[in-house]
Amino acid sequence: MDDKTKKAIFDQVAKEPFAKKFGITLVDLAAGYSRVEMIFTPDMENIFSMAHGGAIFALIDTAFETSCNSHGSMAVALNVTVNYLAAPSKGAKLIAEAQEINLTRKTGNYEIKVKEENGKLIAACQALAYRKGVPLPFLETLEQR
Repeated sequence: MDDKTKKAIFDQVAKEPFAKKFGITLVDLAAGYSRVEMIFTPDMENIFSMAHGGAIFALIDTAFETSCNSHGSMAVALNVTVNYLAAPSKGAKLIAEAQEINLTRKTGNYEIKVKEENGKLIAACQALAYRKGVPLPFLETLEQR
């Protein structure tokens, strides 16, 4: 992965309104790999005072979008299947790691796991991306600066 693409993706996540709303931070990025983190806060709870599945999915989706776009060409989600395995502890730091397991000209397949900092497995996910074959649009903006 080239440095320009890596910096551009880090910059985009840092300013993305949705990631800001959930306090999601991109921590590590390489070709086909991403690690993102967030703290499970009380405003992410569901009606049972447990983590809302949507909050966990938000973390998964950020790991997915950054890993599948790490090649510098635009990729979008085709399918995401999540298994919620355990509820996180209140206040836990949640870590999602996405790893590319197959890449073709048109698709990418990813395995994503969400764990607490202590290693407790919270969710496991399989995701499929469609690779559009066009450069990331924000790379052009970066080049114009």
